[in-house]
Amino acid sequence: MSVEATTFVGTGLCADGWVAVVHVADGFDHAGVFDEFGALWGRYEDSADRIAVPVPVGLHERGEEPRPPERLARELLGPRRSAIYDAPVREATRKQRYQTASRVNERKAGRGLTREAFADAGAVAEVDELLSAIPEAPPIVVEAHPELCFRAFRGEPLEYDGRTAAGYAERLRTLAAFDSNAPVDVVAAAEATGGHEVAVADVLDATALALTVRPGEGELRSLPEDPPTDPEGLPMRMVYRSAEAFDP
Repeated sequence: MSVEATTFVGTGLCADGWVAVVHVADGFDHAGVFDEFGALWGRYEDSADRIAVPVPVGLHERGEEPRPPERLARELLGPRRSAIYDAPVREATRKQRYQTASRVNERKAGRGLTREAFADAGAVAEVDELLSAIPEAPPIVVEAHPELCFRAFRGEPLEYDGRTAAGYAERLRTLAAFDSNAPVDVVAAAEATGGHEVAVADVLDATALALTVRPGEGELRSLPEDPPTDPEGLPMRMVYRSAEAFDP
């Protein structure tokens, strides 16, 4: 890849940290694995038009209501609505123990923290801290939930968990219908992660995010269309690519 090329980066969480699937305007370019989000940002900050992350961006400090993107995404995902968890409040993402993080969330938001939300909390904090520290990052780093991206590509909700064989087949067919090169690109991205602990589902999710932020069929849209911002000025939204805006 030329260092001058504009990149469109889809990311996923994996056992070794972060997997990045990187596209340029005309298709897949490469993939890589990073132990922390700061290293991923450092690799692509000079080339990325967008970096899509599968974790909440824009966090409540307190309040009982979930963020609008979670509520709206659940309405759109049908049988896959359980894939969406309520984002932790900002302070909870900085806690190292589940019980402590859940107590903080209960105190500030009136509800505990799910195990799934806590599992991602460290990654949420990494992204949040970088966005607060680097003024150039917020216009580039956007939140995109894989299930919503697949829903937009397919035109209807998925049925199966992405960690199952049926879920793998369903997602690969969905990507192939959107971009005929996707199956080959998924294989190439998976091969590029050799030596790292990265699941096939992680690569599929990151590919969906890369295709979402890469220019292509449809438009890059926001859920909600007019997102509120958090106290740091970060929009609370999930992006997706579709010819028509969702009308939850």
